[in-house]
Amino acid sequence: MQPIISAAQMREIDRLTTERYAVPSLTLMENAAIATARVVTELLSGDMSGKSILVFCGRGNNGGDGAATARLLANAGAHVDVVLIGMIEDTKGDARINLARLRAWNDERAEREAKENAPLEAGLLSLFECESDAGWEQLRASVLTAPHDAAIDAIFGTGLTRPAEGRHLEAIRYLNQIHSTSVPVIAVDIPSGLDSDSENAIGEAIQADATVTMTAPKRANVVPPAAHHNGNLVVAEIGSPRELIDEAKSQLFLTDREDARRWLIQTRYTPESYKNTHGHALIVAGSRGFTGAAALCGNAAMKSGAGLVTVATPASVQPLVATQAMPEVMTTALAETDRGAVSDEAINYFRKFAERANVIAIGPGLSSEDDRTRSFVRGVVEERPTAVVIDADGLNCLSPWPSDLRGSAEHPIVLTPHPGEMLRLLGTKDKTALDDRVAAARAFATAHKVILVLKGSRALIAAPDGRVFVNPTGNAGLGTAGAGDTLTGVITGFLAQAYGTLKANADALQTVIAAACTSGFAGDLAANEIGMRAMTASDIRNHLGEAFRLLDPAGEIPIVAPR
Repeated sequence: MQPIISAAQMREIDRLTTERYAVPSLTLMENAAIATARVVTELLSGDMSGKSILVFCGRGNNGGDGAATARLLANAGAHVDVVLIGMIEDTKGDARINLARLRAWNDERAEREAKENAPLEAGLLSLFECESDAGWEQLRASVLTAPHDAAIDAIFGTGLTRPAEGRHLEAIRYLNQIHSTSVPVIAVDIPSGLDSDSENAIGEAIQADATVTMTAPKRANVVPPAAHHNGNLVVAEIGSPRELIDEAKSQLFLTDREDARRWLIQTRYTPESYKNTHGHALIVAGSRGFTGAAALCGNAAMKSGAGLVTVATPASVQPLVATQAMPEVMTTALAETDRGAVSDEAINYFRKFAERANVIAIGPGLSSEDDRTRSFVRGVVEERPTAVVIDADGLNCLSPWPSDLRGSAEHPIVLTPHPGEMLRLLGTKDKTALDDRVAAARAFATAHKVILVLKGSRALIAAPDGRVFVNPTGNAGLGTAGAGDTLTGVITGFLAQAYGTLKANADALQTVIAAACTSGFAGDLAANEIGMRAMTASDIRNHLGEAFRLLDPAGEIPIVAPR
């Protein structure tokens, strides 16, 4: 996983890289340009000869990155038009040095050609300084009417904190216009128009095909909705030592497949392992008319690798749940209300049954209308003998969340709300309470000592200690009926394996991170095969095996005895 850093932390890392490690800031800028030029070259199939590139530069260091990138692309044979929004005389520091080099580039090229008595295999470079509205209109009528193969956004970078306006806004609109005509746009560090420290748009912003961010991702690179402006995100190392990033002590992280791979390796099936080793998942789910959720959750837990899965469900619907679930999934009947939902009369039987389980999940399809069901859920969670995962109506039964109900290191509580359920947990209907999803998730998790999986286009996983993790896997196809039940099943199945295999060494937080990543990855694999529109929750479950094989191929191949 990677720390997600703020604009202020990025400035401090750059400063310390120069002061403590004697890496010149101009070298950092050149390395940023090299990384950006590499991404542009790859987008254009690896050959820049004769390609036409448009670069918009602001007056700050982001503009300096863009200017250095323009020079490198011209050296590689591209025809580069650079538009500086301002005048070189208004710039300073490294940005001014690189912008001034553009002005001198053609003269330097002529000198080299004269010295070598032969034309150089280099492109063309033109610099246009735009200091007025009249100058902008002149550019619109001239260079900006020409077609370009790609465009680079180096206008603002991480320094913007208010909506773009004037010629900067016109440049953003122009780049979005050509983006809509399939001209790829590459943003340097952050799409201009975004505040790098916020997931919410502060005004009109660049819609990039790719973003090259330096050293570490920023919040607007990875947290939606701002993240959707970035396109493919490339994190470039430009020379800042890892220890400086660690010293920043970020509390926000971007997870990746390596986190899931590491967990899979820790919990691999071995020649001596068997169903009890892989853990027993006990799922309380289903009610009259809502049996599918119970089956989906149980099936996902089974396919996630749990050794044993039991779905505990109201007695009247047990036969239906048993027929809908995989034959490998066991069921048990619970006392029910007159509406066909679990009753608190089942609590004693359930407590006895739960003694054989490694983890409990409660909620999918459960119903939350009856006080007896709510009492049952509260009793199970309060007197849990294991970790417990709470979803859907399990959450509704506990909303607003009781102030005296807390998780613990020994028996963690994992909550998996979607935004509507999260608002109910908070006891509010005010949607602005989730405007800052990271802060809301962190505050709730720390206050109640729970692991909170706040679902959305990119799930946030908040830990009791204040850390928040952004899961990058998954796609819009996962917004289908039953996908939440499936995710709960995968999380529960992973926890069963962790506690069954690793026992006291199991790490619930890392397990939940791995489960969310793997489930989302399975959804991505399903979308690649059948498309997002036709995807169902069962398709996510059915691609878990492929996800495991791709993440940990060595662990999924059986050891064959020599013949």
